[in-house]
Amino acid sequence: MKTPAESWINGRTGHMLDYRDRGLQYGDGLFETMRVRQRAIRLLDFHLDRLADGCRRLAIEAPDAARLRSELIRAAARRPDAVLKLIVTRGIGTRGYRPSGAERGTRVMSLQTLSAAAIRAAEAAVQVRVCATRLGANPALAGLKTLNRLESVLARAEWTDERVWEGLMRDTEENVVCGTMSNVFLRQGSVLATPMLDRCGIAGVMRRWVLEQARALELRVTVGRVRLEDVARASEVFLTNAVVGIVPVAAIRHGRTRLRFAEQHTAQALRARLERV
Repeated sequence: MKTPAESWINGRTGHMLDYRDRGLQYGDGLFETMRVRQRAIRLLDFHLDRLADGCRRLAIEAPDAARLRSELIRAAARRPDAVLKLIVTRGIGTRGYRPSGAERGTRVMSLQTLSAAAIRAAEAAVQVRVCATRLGANPALAGLKTLNRLESVLARAEWTDERVWEGLMRDTEENVVCGTMSNVFLRQGSVLATPMLDRCGIAGVMRRWVLEQARALELRVTVGRVRLEDVARASEVFLTNAVVGIVPVAAIRHGRTRLRFAEQHTAQALRARLERV
């Protein structure tokens, strides 16, 4: 029997949000999706760093750091293996886009069982497709995990084939940016490349962790524009996601073209390191 999700609003058990909250009205907020393993949050400091940076950039009142950390740790301790989601909004406001400055932030936490799909992705190489939906450029929001995720929603709605785990998304200039829920890495020889996220896309916490680990694996990292032709030339492609970790790619489908990738040793080496985190 599946364990029901648990939720808290501003530190108290609950699931009802005021309809005036700007997170609901305008997507005016941020979120973090965290992996709970052995009743602890993996890469918690990375998540809190990104949240604090997002609140600063959007001028949203950040939750008290000590209180928030304590709430997250207590929630994670309730289950041995789960997904913990945190939403922080600007809070309840009056009608209209312009914040009054009097809003007080809302924080929402939910804890739920890890899905079967996430478990399967952590066990084997996956199938990927290229999405038709494009990412719009907006440097002011680039890298942030805001509540405005309609582009990813539309892209994920493009397929129903359960054999396809993820879809790659491009910007309007044909650059590969990310997956609908993941960051992208490609390796050719000793060079590990990942797309630049200065105009769109989310800077994932697992992406940050991989970039920090690359030197130990004797890899030279490049961060820049990535085209589908670059992906096709790669020896190895893998995706990263805070919940499932490192996911090797077996094949990418783009129309009638099917790219295959036999190598996985970088992804497997990173997975082994992640098991110790």
